[in-house]
Amino acid sequence: MIKRIKIKAYQVGLVFENRKLSTVLQEGNFWLFGNKEVVIYEMNQAFVSAIELDILLQNEVLASLLEVVEVADSEIALYFVNGNFKEVLTTGRYAFWKGYTKNEFIKADLSKVNITEKIPLVLLETVKLRTFVRRFQVLNYEKGLLFVNGIFVKELTAGTYYFWNNSITVEVKNVDVRQQQMEISGQELLTKDKAGLRINFFVRYQVVDVVKALVNNKEFDKQLYILMQLALRSFVGGLTLDELLSKKDTIAAAILDEVTSKITDLGLVVSDAGIRDVILPGDMKEIMNQVLVAEKKAQANSIMRREETAAVRSMLNTAKLMEENEMLWKLKEMEYVEKIADKIGEITISGSGNIIGQLKEIFVK
Repeated sequence: MIKRIKIKAYQVGLVFENRKLSTVLQEGNFWLFGNKEVVIYEMNQAFVSAIELDILLQNEVLASLLEVVEVADSEIALYFVNGNFKEVLTTGRYAFWKGYTKNEFIKADLSKVNITEKIPLVLLETVKLRTFVRRFQVLNYEKGLLFVNGIFVKELTAGTYYFWNNSITVEVKNVDVRQQQMEISGQELLTKDKAGLRINFFVRYQVVDVVKALVNNKEFDKQLYILMQLALRSFVGGLTLDELLSKKDTIAAAILDEVTSKITDLGLVVSDAGIRDVILPGDMKEIMNQVLVAEKKAQANSIMRREETAAVRSMLNTAKLMEENEMLWKLKEMEYVEKIADKIGEITISGSGNIIGQLKEIFVK
């Protein structure tokens, strides 16, 4: 049997005889004699054959035309054609034709945690690579801690981090390092004199040591809440109601002085704290209002008595001066006459008697 075979440009023909590769045909026209089979391959496609590649590569001509890439079980290979990313090659053996395109490969070891290969970051976000990559983000107002297999590795600043997706456990714990406010509301407390009241307290804090906050402590915010709650109860329990109300503005500073070292151990710093509200029960409010009213009345009475005393003392001093000085007496007479003259058109008095006495008789009538 005779066959005429034409191999076009960028084609390769493999001639098999009894399933064994005998000849490799490149561009041109060929005559085949006998019972032979020809398989024609396009060089713009990957080389795929039903026959084991190792057997085919025993042919030196074919081996020189192919570029073979082997990808191990824990690896992937990024396949680039003419500088452009095309696909991800998983475990296996691949062959590509040489000469038609520029083939490039980047092998990556998936058994590692960190991506040390020179792979553009934009490729790590593509659909083809996404299943092989773990992505973590630390925002601008956060700090992160990297844990590998549950072991703390390092602190992370703001940014996006990529790791290979494998059986190794990788975790990034983020914490907000901005100033935050915690409300400790509705605390039912008893003062030293057994007065029941409710206090609303606030604390402004900030995480300054991320390792202490997340590694050395569990749920630092809940610990801060309990710490401030207990300190508030202890402090209020040592004061009477009157002392508490009079020292309300200084309580926060006193409480913070007591718990500063414990707050530092949590990796935090407290910038401000204070009592927002002191809420008394209804009956206690009524009693306090009555006490306040009584105090104000007593203050008013005291002021009135002081004013009355001062007025009497002033009158007494004036009388003594007039008694000792006849000129002052005459001036007082003239003062009365001036005041009366402003309101009365005509007054007739006798100059021989006591003028003040006569004036008094006029007004009594």
